[in-house]
Amino acid sequence: MEPEFWKQRWQAGTTGWHKDEVHPSLPKYFPQMKLVEGDAVFVPLCGKSLDMIWLSEHGFRVTGIEISPIAVSGFFAENNITFSTTEHDWGTTYRSENITILLADFFSISSLDLPHIDGVYDRAALIALSEDLRANYVRHLADMMPDTARSLLITLDYPQHEMDGPPFSVSREDVNRLFGEQFIIEPLYSEDCLKNEPRFQQRGLSSLYEHVFLLTKNIP
Repeated sequence: MEPEFWKQRWQAGTTGWHKDEVHPSLPKYFPQMKLVEGDAVFVPLCGKSLDMIWLSEHGFRVTGIEISPIAVSGFFAENNITFSTTEHDWGTTYRSENITILLADFFSISSLDLPHIDGVYDRAALIALSEDLRANYVRHLADMMPDTARSLLITLDYPQHEMDGPPFSVSREDVNRLFGEQFIIEPLYSEDCLKNEPRFQQRGLSSLYEHVFLLTKNIP
């Protein structure tokens, strides 16, 4: 997807992926990351996710990246968080005490633009990308992650022909293919959650699996 696509979606308010609550798999499986208070968590394609609030309230330093200025400004305004801004060639940094969001194209930044990362939380980034962009996303993310970092990855898996994404279907086989060379992949959870998702029922899906994975860099 081109950056303009996401900006238009936020402008139009067609942001069905945004949840007005913390994703239930975050508190349940994030402890598997074995991070400690004060560690830094990177949230790619973060939108205005309340998951960042949960991470901050549990003592983690959070850095997100998001292409939409509406999403970034909305996050700070809706959560009554004061912030300062710094301009860069690639965009703008919005910085508060424990949460920083880079207003930028994910593919335009490098590890030099980020603080040290101890872990990555991806609930909405990989499934937001069409198949032709995913391999580049994984390579770029891996390049920005230190060898000691882990990632908690959440995907949705459904018959792709039944619905146009985003969110796109990303199966366990897709995860193995995309991450298998650079990461050790540990499946943590898999369940058909369609009964709890009326929005996707209305779109005609016959099944909707949520998969949760722990990814650890595979260092020779």
